[in-house]
Amino acid sequence: MRINKYISESGKASRRGADKLITDGRVTINGKRATIGSQVEPGDDVKVDGNPIRVARNNVYIALNKPVGITSTTEKGVKGNIVDLVNHPLRIFNIGRLDKDSEGLILLTNDGDIVNEILRSENKHEKEYIVSVDRPITPEFLKKMSEGVKILNTKTLPCEVVQLSKFEFQIILTQGLNRQIRRMCAELGYDVYRLQRTRIMNIHLGNLSPGQWRDLSKKERTQLFRELNYEPKEW
Repeated sequence: MRINKYISESGKASRRGADKLITDGRVTINGKRATIGSQVEPGDDVKVDGNPIRVARNNVYIALNKPVGITSTTEKGVKGNIVDLVNHPLRIFNIGRLDKDSEGLILLTNDGDIVNEILRSENKHEKEYIVSVDRPITPEFLKKMSEGVKILNTKTLPCEVVQLSKFEFQIILTQGLNRQIRRMCAELGYDVYRLQRTRIMNIHLGNLSPGQWRDLSKKERTQLFRELNYEPKEW
């Protein structure tokens, strides 16, 4: 692991702050002064100003039911940020985001390596939502949503759309354009008044109440890693 990432994951400083600590000569690895780009191996003795620092020995993977009004950011200066809501003892961050006015499943972790594996667009990982709109859903609306809608100078990928009630539908996406569902609906003349994410890949929201979170089960983690072809590094 790069030394600035190690320092960041220990909670001592941000990566930018870690780079400054390193250039100021305040960081050592096994008694030797670290430089930008130095690598840390499991078992190494890393110190800042002579004080040892460590990252979590085991990675954590969390499922949260994000309420409306919470912002998907780790920035402490943002009121109602997702990290303050979870209040986890370890330094964690969200994988992807949900709009402030959307709710439902979002994953958080202290494992920086898994983030890109989940978010990488070419992997086309499924995300499932339940959406309520302001007027009756028509067969034409369902057809156009499923075939793709032109937004943001592109056409969305074909997706699975199922009507649940007069004003509610379920949609499964394999891409993540900015405010994609809301933009798709708006393009077809509908306003979204509730948007809830219920699944990311094999992880389901289940019966989590808004604001509640839980650790992923061993079975969930195993299946998630298998689908990602990912092997987490533990320290």
